[in-house]
Amino acid sequence: MATDFPPFTLHVRSISAFRGYRRLYDDVSFALRSGEAIELRGPNGAGKTTLLRILAGLTQPASGEIAFDLGGSLADMGSHAHFLGHLDAVKAGESAAAQARFWAQYFDAPLSAADAALSRVGLEKRQNVPGRGLSAGQKRRLALARLVMAPRPVWLLDEPFASLDIQGRELVLDLVEAHRAAGGAAIVALHGEGLPNAQTLDVSSPSVGNVEPA
Repeated sequence: MATDFPPFTLHVRSISAFRGYRRLYDDVSFALRSGEAIELRGPNGAGKTTLLRILAGLTQPASGEIAFDLGGSLADMGSHAHFLGHLDAVKAGESAAAQARFWAQYFDAPLSAADAALSRVGLEKRQNVPGRGLSAGQKRRLALARLVMAPRPVWLLDEPFASLDIQGRELVLDLVEAHRAAGGAAIVALHGEGLPNAQTLDVSSPSVGNVEPA
């Protein structure tokens, strides 16, 4: 990854969240800095996705605050983060190349960035195939292409290994490692697969505010 990011810190302070009338957790607090990663852990329904959506600005917490310090000034977290959720957002009738170019335009990136991203995720030979012709793993790779065509400092990844084979999982790890090496950071929800050299945060633990090194 060619882009280096200025130093930043994401401050998460005393976040609490509900699903319906059920409280998921209280007092989630941590700091994420340039080059770091946090692996979110917890069983299904513990609130990993909810926390990522809160950080992305897609869901409001019941209480708490989020502050994104970019180069010494507070910035809007939403415009500096990529969120990769469960849904791949792949259109059945459009080619992989057309969809990548749409996202490049959406992110105000050059069209050449879309072509480079497809190559990076291993879809250069499938770029003319419509979404309906892509396997589940290839659709996931197409979603991953959005991360690299428009660099943003924070990645919020919800089970990014879903539908991927061994090579696909290695791709995800390589992308995250390169992102961190460029000064980016990532928060990744996993189900025990492990994220190298990452801190861990178990949202189901009573000590949810404690982030521990791997």
